[in-house]
Amino acid sequence: MKGSAIRRVLPGFGLSLGYTIFYLSVIVLIPLSGVFIKTAGMGWSDFWHTIWNTRVIAAYKISFLTALSAAGINAVFGLLIAWVLVRYKFPGKSIVDSLVDLPFALPTAVAGIALTTIYAQNGLIGSKLEPLGIKVAFTPLGITIALVFIGLPFVVRTVQPILQDLEKDTEEAAVMLGAHRWRTFSRIILPEIAPALLTGFALAFARGIGEYGSVVFISGNMPLRTEITPLLIMTKLEQFDYAGATAIALVMLVFSFIALLIINVLQSRISKRTTSA
Repeated sequence: MKGSAIRRVLPGFGLSLGYTIFYLSVIVLIPLSGVFIKTAGMGWSDFWHTIWNTRVIAAYKISFLTALSAAGINAVFGLLIAWVLVRYKFPGKSIVDSLVDLPFALPTAVAGIALTTIYAQNGLIGSKLEPLGIKVAFTPLGITIALVFIGLPFVVRTVQPILQDLEKDTEEAAVMLGAHRWRTFSRIILPEIAPALLTGFALAFARGIGEYGSVVFISGNMPLRTEITPLLIMTKLEQFDYAGATAIALVMLVFSFIALLIINVLQSRISKRTTSA
């Protein structure tokens, strides 16, 4: 009506922002602040000794390197799978599309047991690799395979919608003008999907750092060799060393935040460069 205020279906910016901050505080900020508060009760020397222990440093390296390797593998093959699902029609496509989401629905402990059974020395695949001198179970390679398994859907489901919206006319025009397939991909397709691909990489990397259930079985949990950081935190908790567990968790939290911040900055720059091009 004329002269009357327009009622909006959704609440205004102030109320929406208030709900957002309140929700994030209850779900994210307050629980994470408990890690800082608990760690603050430790002396600096105790804190430094806990996070700089040889066993802890080895667990950091294993967790971050395997998560980074798995995320990189998923970025390549996740893009390939998304491309096949979007650009081609073939029998059983819906089944393949559903299989991509299986790691989301499957309990991580079940995935860990299944992978360990297959890749053990007497397993279906492990027994074939053993004569070649390739050992998967109870090695960093096995951890990486487990992280690839649980991280693949993040890349595929992030890149797939972008490929579906990508128009084929530009690609066909580039090919008609004589551009090779690799040049068409690197100059036309890749810049468009790069932000989504980087997002999928970041999600797979973040999931891999904190993964526990699917890794704990296949890793073998050998200190200095295959012990992951989440398992080390659980060990500290079982020993009632809550301060030590929170100190290690704090380092993981800071490292993960910095890594994700860097990835988000890169993603933002790529998006701006793609938009302005």
